Amino acid sequence: MLFNTFEFIFFFLPIVWIGYFLLKKVKLVTGAKLWLIAGSLFFYSWWNIAYLPLLLGSLFVNFGIGTLLSKKDTEIHRKAVLTWGIVLNAALLGYFKYSDFFLMNVNAVMPGELSLLNLALPLAISFFTFQQIAYLVDAYRFEAKNYTFLDYALFVTFFPQLIAGPIVHHKEVMPQFEKMKNHGIQLNNVSAGLFIFTMGLFKKVGIADTLSVFVNEGFRQPESLTFIEGWAVSLSYTFQLYYDFSGYSDMAIGAALLFNIKLPVNFFSPYKALSIQDFWRRWHMTLSQFLTKYIYIPLGGNRKGRVRTLQNIMIVFLISGFWHGAGWTFIFWGFLHGLASVVQNIWKSFGLKLNKYAAWFITFNFVNAAWVFFKAETMTDAWLVLKSMAGLNGFVVSSAVMPPAWAEFFQSIGAGTANFSISMEQWDLWFLFAVLILTLSLKNSIQWKEQFKPTIAYSVAIAVLFSYSILNLTKISEFIYFNF
Repeated sequence: MLFNTFEFIFFFLPIVWIGYFLLKKVKLVTGAKLWLIAGSLFFYSWWNIAYLPLLLGSLFVNFGIGTLLSKKDTEIHRKAVLTWGIVLNAALLGYFKYSDFFLMNVNAVMPGELSLLNLALPLAISFFTFQQIAYLVDAYRFEAKNYTFLDYALFVTFFPQLIAGPIVHHKEVMPQFEKMKNHGIQLNNVSAGLFIFTMGLFKKVGIADTLSVFVNEGFRQPESLTFIEGWAVSLSYTFQLYYDFSGYSDMAIGAALLFNIKLPVNFFSPYKALSIQDFWRRWHMTLSQFLTKYIYIPLGGNRKGRVRTLQNIMIVFLISGFWHGAGWTFIFWGFLHGLASVVQNIWKSFGLKLNKYAAWFITFNFVNAAWVFFKAETMTDAWLVLKSMAGLNGFVVSSAVMPPAWAEFFQSIGAGTANFSISMEQWDLWFLFAVLILTLSLKNSIQWKEQFKPTIAYSVAIAVLFSYSILNLTKISEFIYFNF
């Protein structure tokens, strides 16, 4: 089930919310948890019920392993149990997500033809796998509480974060369900939750889905893009991805807040970053935190010398790239960010600094160019888009998107005019430009939430954004991160 559907907004969410607090009101705390778990499993099954046994099996197995690891008086080889637990999770993810990628690469270098499995990627498998690996590691370190299976199932399946995060940590979420003050409806949480949910819905429907039209057309025919087209398409994807994924995170945070649960922030104005390190402190923050705590630090972090530190940085980013998708484009995207992080680390070691405007310009354009590999189906397609952005396909501009005076200027310098190969008009370029300016100048949705007050002004803003979004829900689209 998608957050941006009538079924979720007007039926599923209110029914689950009302049922949960009715059970809480009559002191049926266990019943309320069961209701929420059942609702979350229904939410997951709406997409494809065939993968529900996979989620349930993962729950039972990881809970059993975690329980075994968290007992201090058991005579087991705890490191071996943890290793097998991580291997089982990685194998499950690897089988569904990377089998065909591995087989295709074997076919490319060896004689013969191995048949591809053509497996559909189970929804949310990347997210609940990482979430449960973190739990196993914490249980091994005796940092995880001895949860009941009911509590553990609620932690993993809680529907706002189940499909595409934020990647939550058990210490952040589970205690909140037990707090007495969270057992009743809190109107301040309801109003703030509706506000941030509406902001996320508008991000998805009003901005991301509008930009997706240009993105899809442009990446379908990268060989035909010229200079302005290439930049329009790449920038459109840069903002589409941000508003799509941060919109989902905002809706997840808002939906959870209705239940008095505060999920971690996942985005905080990443395109205002002044370095690649700053970018990763602001983009998909819960993934960055997971990779730092459970991969970078165990590898040695920055404690084993400069060379080892740079090596660990590159390993983490390669893993991040491969986690996002089974393709060389994702791996190369991770490599680019790892390389940029290595360069920044070396740059800082010399005590060098850039003017903040130059730092932002370099960071933003690097991130924008790297996203091309993230979006492109093949490395060839990515290079074709970058080639157009470099002006190697010509500087021809469209008379459809340029004011007459601009078109005359370009003609005077020999650039010429032509029809765009993608369906973009002058208004569309102005829309993209407005998105750029507003993204860089306005507060982000989390900052707006933190200062939220249920005033008339905020109520009007919610009503306008919600009405616009609902009126444009006729064309339902998936969230981009469902593919990862």
